[in-house]
Amino acid sequence: MLPVLRQQNVLVDVHSFFDDEYLIRLYAGRRAAVSSLLGYYTRRFRTMLDRAHTDLIWLEKEAVPWLPWPIERWLLGGRPYVVDFDDAWHLRYQEHPNPLVRAALAGKLPAIVRASRLAIVGNAYLGAWARRMQAPRILELPTTVDLSRYPLATGTPDGGFTIGWIGSPANAAMYLPPLAGVLAELTAGAGVRLDLVGSGPFALDGVAVRNLPWSEADEGRLISGFDVGIMPLRHDEWSEGKCAYKLIQYMACGLPVVASPVGMNRVVVRDGVNGFLADTPEQWRSALLTLRGDPALCRRMGAVGRALVEAEFSHVTVGLQLAAALRQAAAG
Repeated sequence: MLPVLRQQNVLVDVHSFFDDEYLIRLYAGRRAAVSSLLGYYTRRFRTMLDRAHTDLIWLEKEAVPWLPWPIERWLLGGRPYVVDFDDAWHLRYQEHPNPLVRAALAGKLPAIVRASRLAIVGNAYLGAWARRMQAPRILELPTTVDLSRYPLATGTPDGGFTIGWIGSPANAAMYLPPLAGVLAELTAGAGVRLDLVGSGPFALDGVAVRNLPWSEADEGRLISGFDVGIMPLRHDEWSEGKCAYKLIQYMACGLPVVASPVGMNRVVVRDGVNGFLADTPEQWRSALLTLRGDPALCRRMGAVGRALVEAEFSHVTVGLQLAAALRQAAAG
């Protein structure tokens, strides 16, 4: 996205809260050291206090996680900002099991939204929430990908069939176990396996699983080795806030997809055209068996999915809208 913004004369200095080492540990299922966390907060405070002459601050959700709004407001220092949501992040604080966390932080993200010049949201559910929180302006933009980083699928050699999933260890533990029975049945067949990218050392009873380490540089190549990409979700508010990024990544590689009919998944998946929507175990089994038995259908669906990403979910397409919105927000 940054090259597209640069072409539109929007210059962005990126200051990530975490670093690559944190992400490597996260996707390997390991916790960050306390000293590292303190370093991340120290760096963020310095960055926020040093950027006195920035035209506009572009926040992903919040500047300092797990600290209350008065500290965030002080760090922002009255400078104009936009806030960007691609998850129902407010639920982390609003529904936290610790009542002290809820008391201190439940109102933080609503306050950030109200004080922003613009809330950029990844789907209609998040847009409705931002509207209830009295955001002064809302722009709904989908999650996008750089298509140059996603080679077209090569598939499994020798007639095999690889069911693929990409995500974090926490999401693997949350969303994959309900499919364990179906996946065990399918991977018991000759040549069928489940590839998990970024899940860490994750296992499902009776399922032939191959855990692959995630990296930004390799994720497109790893996805291109799948035959189908899956995105199971729960029917809950957190899932409604998700922006179907996995599906967009799969389709960028020309893969058919199977996904739960939840939230943005219902927008991205055109059932029977670029993939299947599946809710029950029987529907998941039927969809995956259909694709397993019909390579030509996989290719047709994958081509439709790739064309959809090119038209609606690429950096180039969405970047022009984003650049215009950022310039307008900076101008007030």
